[in-house]
Amino acid sequence: LSDNYFKQLYDVDVRPKTKEKNGLNFLSWASAWAEVKKIYPDATYIIYKQNITITENYENKTVAKEINRPWFDDGSTGWVRTGVTINGIEHIEELPIMDFKNKSITASAITSSDANKAIQRSLTKACARHGLGLYIYEGEDLPFELKETEDLQNECMSLIQKRSSLSEKTKAKVAEICTELLPDENGDPRLCNDVEKLETLKKKLMATRIVK
Repeated sequence: LSDNYFKQLYDVDVRPKTKEKNGLNFLSWASAWAEVKKIYPDATYIIYKQNITITENYENKTVAKEINRPWFDDGSTGWVRTGVTINGIEHIEELPIMDFKNKSITASAITSSDANKAIQRSLTKACARHGLGLYIYEGEDLPFELKETEDLQNECMSLIQKRSSLSEKTKAKVAEICTELLPDENGDPRLCNDVEKLETLKKKLMATRIVK
């Protein structure tokens, strides 16, 4: 095996096994772990747990019992913590427990199913810290507002290029719209960080007709 275990895992092409959900690419836990074990059969993982006290009613009595729960919470929201050890090196990944919109679930509403989904994602990301499929996550951890702005900038630029290639008059019309809506940026959406302005520009560009 290579002395640089990170590079060996990073060079594994997992793209054929990735899927897309909510605009993001992801690799399933099963696929990630299979690839790791093929190369490093001694690899191990751990799901960290939080010790909590719960109360139960038993024969009309309230009984306190301690359990190890596979997720953590601070009274507001919750998260999971997992660790993957490869080649004697452990990488730990903490991940918020989120809903299908990637929004944190309130602590009181978290179910074991929610936690299990987060654990699977966390383990996959812990494998990525060792190199496997790390390139999949490039850009994912941008703050939501920044990513939204970046996406809109790219969409506007794509529309500008497509519309401008239709005719010279259409190109001039597109330039006029951009300059009118983004005067401080000289009509360049890449220089604009105002989501509202970018959304307006996108709608205007989409509605632009071919001028012959």
